[in-house]
Amino acid sequence: MTITVEATYENGVLKPSKPLPWKEGEKVRVDISSLDSPILKAYGIMGFKGTAEEAEYLALHPDLLPEECR
Repeated sequence: MTITVEATYENGVLKPSKPLPWKEGEKVRVDISSLDSPILKAYGIMGFKGTAEEAEYLALHPDLLPEECR
């Protein structure tokens, strides 16, 4: 299962903004990105249904830039 949740980094520990659906002690994989990205800050404004990672890929991947920007 994959979810996206905001968290705050305090005293060396990530603290999720809402409860997580896993059992105590269960192993998970964590991918972290800063919310300072303009793409992530705007995520969801236009009703995009994909993930934040997909939005960032679509906005910034060099192969998807207009011809004059390459």
